[in-house]
Formats: sequence, structure tokens, C-alpha cells
Amino acid sequence: MTGSTGFRPGVRLALDWGQARIGVAACDPVGTLAYPVEAVPAGPGAIPRIVALVGEYEPIELVVGLPRSLSGGEGPAAATVRSQVAALVSVVAPLPVRLVDERLTTVTAAQRLREGGRSAKKQRSRIDAAAAAAILEHALDSERHVGYAPGELLSVADAPD
Repeated sequence: MTGSTGFRPGVRLALDWGQARIGVAACDPVGTLAYPVEAVPAGPGAIPRIVALVGEYEPIELVVGLPRSLSGGEGPAAATVRSQVAALVSVVAPLPVRLVDERLTTVTAAQRLREGGRSAKKQRSRIDAAAAAAILEHALDSERHVGYAPGELLSVADAPD
């Protein structure tokens, strides 16, 4: 922890890991503003592209949304994200990777785009990147409020052999 609030300064990248696309967002070095970066097509090229973004943004950590049910449980979607992120963890080590609750972030992102006059159906890649920004905003707000990093820290031990 740093400072009296425990908030750690530094750029972070957030990922909203979906079946078709992975939304990516970043924040400024003081953690004030989270903004959409891009949507990376899911599949074989996803991890290399994320690694390239890590090199470009030089974040202090990756924050990945973990899809939980409204009751807080983990279903098949969470298991899929866990297995895909485990492969990423070993590639970006020693960069910390955290899983954070992402409930309703896609709904929030779509609502914000609609309020901005954009059609959600025509903006799927923007929704994914905006959902990543919502995940990051939540993580930053949580860290500021509680004074320590949010979510579940993954380690290389979590990665597949």
C-alpha cells in the first residue's frame, strides 16, 4: 500500500473476456479516468495482442472481469474465463493479474452508449471495450474505498503446465 488511502498509483489494463471479443480498457497513471481502448477478437491471436497492449501501456496490473451470476456464484462462463486467463497469466508474469466481479458491466456499458445516442446492436465491439472500462472503474473505486487492491490475485501457479 502507498499513501494514507492505500491506493496504488499506476496505469492498469482491464479485460472484459467474451466468447467473440475481449474488451480492453486502460486508466491514467493516477487512476482517475478509465477509458475504452479496443476490442480484441477472441481466439488464437488474442493473447499475443493483449501482450502487445501490455508492452504499449506498461500497466502495474491486469484487471479481468469474472462473470458471476446475480447471486454471486460462478457458472460455466466464469470457468471459461478462468481457464483462458490462466494461459495469459504465465505469459505476462510477473505482471499481477486480478479477477474482479463484473456483474452487470455489459448492461451498464450498453445503457451508457444508448444514452449517448448510439445503437447498442451496431456497437458490439464498443460495448465490450466500454464494459472493460466499467470493470476498471469499479476496481479503481473499490481500491480507493477499501484501501487495498480488489479481486482475486492469480499467480503463475494458477497457469496450466
